[in-house]
Amino acid sequence: MSAIPQDEPKEERPNLRVMTSRRVAIILFNLGGPDNQDAVRPFLFNLFNDKAIISLPQPLRFLLAKLISGSREELAKANYALMGGGSPILPETLKQAEALEQEMSKRVANVTFKCFPAMRYWKPFTKDAAKAAEAWGATDAILLPLYPQFSTTTTASSLREWKRQSRIPCSTICCYPAGKAFAETHADAILQAWREGGSPPNPRVLFSAHGLPQRVVDRGDPYQWQVEQSVAAVRKFLPAEWDIRTCYQSRVGPLKWIGPSTEEEIERAGHDKTGVIVSPIAFVTEHVETLVELDIEYAQLARRLDVPFYLRAAAPGAAPRFIDALAEQAERALSAPGKVQAENGARICPAQFGYCAQGSGR
Repeated sequence: MSAIPQDEPKEERPNLRVMTSRRVAIILFNLGGPDNQDAVRPFLFNLFNDKAIISLPQPLRFLLAKLISGSREELAKANYALMGGGSPILPETLKQAEALEQEMSKRVANVTFKCFPAMRYWKPFTKDAAKAAEAWGATDAILLPLYPQFSTTTTASSLREWKRQSRIPCSTICCYPAGKAFAETHADAILQAWREGGSPPNPRVLFSAHGLPQRVVDRGDPYQWQVEQSVAAVRKFLPAEWDIRTCYQSRVGPLKWIGPSTEEEIERAGHDKTGVIVSPIAFVTEHVETLVELDIEYAQLARRLDVPFYLRAAAPGAAPRFIDALAEQAERALSAPGKVQAENGARICPAQFGYCAQGSGR
């Protein structure tokens, strides 16, 4: 091999560490929903076969999930038929993903972002998102649940499944129930529904969240407490004289659930001759619980009870303020590799909630 002439400068080798760009996958967790009628039964089976939903050991949980999914298939199919045959949750999540990618590209230089929906009970499953992120060449990931309020039945289940499916280094946002941009998103939707409904006087706002069995909360799940923090945060952006109530929907089974139920609050509004605005405080996309349960079933109940008016605020969807809320949390996670944190970078749950993501790990 000939020597390099001394009068010729050596060619500098590129600094590979500097030139390797950071490619961050933002994993957007949600429950998912059947995309057609044939998917309804397997979706229900996947839901009830999750240990976070039914804690029985196998094979009992498998057998019970088969029984429940079979018994509920026809009613669920009828509900999804009202929405065109399937759930809109994936198309709505894809809109959020696109908007968040664009927002992050504006906020953070020298980092490439791509969002991957990771649905817990239907396609694209968490394993699909993990494979797609790896194939894209993700250097690390931000785990960002589309559940603003943490629960063992939603966020914790999704995070466990991600850890089972992926080895990509990641940072995690566990919850963001009371951030300013998130609260303003809901307040904007409530006020818009009120204006479009003719600005009726003295409305009662029903903040309706998906319910949980009481025993889940009693053993240390912080979900109900976090829902209350969300309501308190939104309350600051609404007229002070408005009546505010927190309630819970979608009860199933014989167990005692947290309350009051949304049905009970609608019945109370009928008794009080007070019109209501319903806000889906724990939902960030439209799906069966909003488009069927709130818009059809509870609206019919309100009419039967002669509730003066029944208005429904939209779920956040891809509203700019909500995308800002997600981007704020993604930026927070970006600066804390490997960390699990809430919306303020610290633990937000009181000590009695041992199932907090930052709790005792029981």
